[in-house]
Amino acid sequence: MLAVRDRRDRAAFAELFDHFAPRLKGFIMRTGTGAGQAEEIVQEVMLTLWHKAEQFDPARAQVSSWIYQIARNRQIDVARKENRPLPEELAEDPDAEPDAAQVLAVEQETQKLKQALAKLKHDQREIIEQAYMGELTHQEISTRTGLPLGTIKSRIRLGLERLRHDLKDMR
Repeated sequence: MLAVRDRRDRAAFAELFDHFAPRLKGFIMRTGTGAGQAEEIVQEVMLTLWHKAEQFDPARAQVSSWIYQIARNRQIDVARKENRPLPEELAEDPDAEPDAAQVLAVEQETQKLKQALAKLKHDQREIIEQAYMGELTHQEISTRTGLPLGTIKSRIRLGLERLRHDLKDMR
């Protein structure tokens, strides 16, 4: 973060983005925000991080706390703009720092999920990523890949069973 703040280092920003973007998306989605809107919020948060990097003060907050606060504020702005009630998680004290234990738990869960996904057969992982991270329907995946719809459904079902087995300790 200091490299981004002090030197506008694009490589350092790319590392921050790669590290925080998936964690922020999960964090935002836990409050009931859809995946598409969560991705938009993450993009806006990371853009804000780039434009306001000079405001980061390591004496006042950790990088993760600062970024999660930006995300929380942005999510509140979006909810207000759409005249939606705020989820309980967002209605808490706006000056409160994100719980470090919660941030750590999200990071650990993300790492376990990445490891479990890496164990899947390539064809299963690819289809699951398209369905859940790419938000494609089974039919859209079938059209894109040229595979029969039944094959798509089977690969997703088998891949999810394997993930459930590998991640059963997280419950």
